[in-house]
Amino acid sequence: MCGEEAEKFHSRRSVLRGAATAAVAVGAAVALPGVAGAASAQSAQESESSGHGRHRIPVDKISIQLYSLRTALEADLEGTLSALADIGYRKVELAGTYGRSAQEFRGLLDKNHIQASSTHVGIDGDLDQTIADAKVLGNTRANVPFAAFDTIQGWKDFGGRMDAAARAFLKAGIPLGYHNHAHEFAAIDGVLPYDVLRANTNKRLVHLEIDLFWAVDGGADPIEVYRKNFPRTTQYHVKDRTADGQMVDPGQGVIDFPRIFRATRPNLAEYIVEHDQPADPLSTARNGFEYLRHLRF
Repeated sequence: MCGEEAEKFHSRRSVLRGAATAAVAVGAAVALPGVAGAASAQSAQESESSGHGRHRIPVDKISIQLYSLRTALEADLEGTLSALADIGYRKVELAGTYGRSAQEFRGLLDKNHIQASSTHVGIDGDLDQTIADAKVLGNTRANVPFAAFDTIQGWKDFGGRMDAAARAFLKAGIPLGYHNHAHEFAAIDGVLPYDVLRANTNKRLVHLEIDLFWAVDGGADPIEVYRKNFPRTTQYHVKDRTADGQMVDPGQGVIDFPRIFRATRPNLAEYIVEHDQPADPLSTARNGFEYLRHLRF
């Protein structure tokens, strides 16, 4: 989430939070029919508890949303990017360029051997310029970070705008997707906006970036969201949640990431660390990278 979208979202946050605490440990509560039999499920649980899972996340699939580091980037742009490189990041997801042109920001990324593989963008402004900047920055994916409508028709109309924008992005070789918060999983007239959005966008054009914290916070099961939309889900935002709904660094809460990742591993291109309001942005960046780097599932 970035810019005006972020501000709009935080002003709505108290309204959008639902009674989803019971769904926090969603991975532990979800049966996985067709994924494993009883014996293999038991083996997987034993492997998880011993810390020796079969899979790991390659470093080139670990990224971080720079919105998490906005205060540090505003204070010291070059030093913060250098610190991210020192931690081990080779990819980031953008949320603006902090007063620099696309070319200038790309130069700073190249200097630190970091690729801005993904970006959060709006689609209601100068779309041609947005796409041109994305190409300069080297983005291989783009995502709309936020949308909110009070009616189902509003979500249907937005789906049409997403399709049109996605066609323009794809001509430049950059797939466009949508990043969720919690309110997409709150029914309007008995219908989930998320279902409306996916039904009113072309699955070959619009991919889905699932924010795991907000999906769980909205009462959704990320595994089922992934499966219902396969192969549209290509990116995760990885941020954790305490039992009482507080956002914390990955691995410091109760969301069962190993179980989610194990059940949804195919087609995932990026696992993106994020925290909307970190007390220490670089500490969050370090904690997230180390958690994902050493995770076995």
